[in-house]
Amino acid sequence: MIPDADASTARDLLAMARQLLARASPETAGLWPRAAALLGRQALERSVDDYWAARKIPLESCPTLQQLICLREYHGDAELAGRVHHAWSALSRACHHHPYDLPPSAAELESWLQTVEAWLAAASAPPPAPQGTSGARLKPR
Repeated sequence: MIPDADASTARDLLAMARQLLARASPETAGLWPRAAALLGRQALERSVDDYWAARKIPLESCPTLQQLICLREYHGDAELAGRVHHAWSALSRACHHHPYDLPPSAAELESWLQTVEAWLAAASAPPPAPQGTSGARLKPR
């Protein structure tokens, strides 16, 4: 039984996506890739929400797309932020079934989930201290 997604952490959701990827079978072809993509996307979205909350930046009411655009400015690694944005877009596309689309391959999913995992590691780092709070006082002239 899969636990309630609301009670799961981003790492739990990523682990569930990886389990689906590891247990792929011909009987569930077309189903497991989209389910793994959905879990991966939920993990990414949950961690982005947690990232903003830890930094006390009120972006929770903004759509994920706008949050990811802001991420390039606020996060110190713009290259990782770009990869996260790409992974989110690819995972979002993979979640939706269209009769003319093939489901994502295991290699594509693995690549996107690796990006999610890299983001989780970077996002879990403590937020930097605010500038100018080192305790040093300015000397009067």
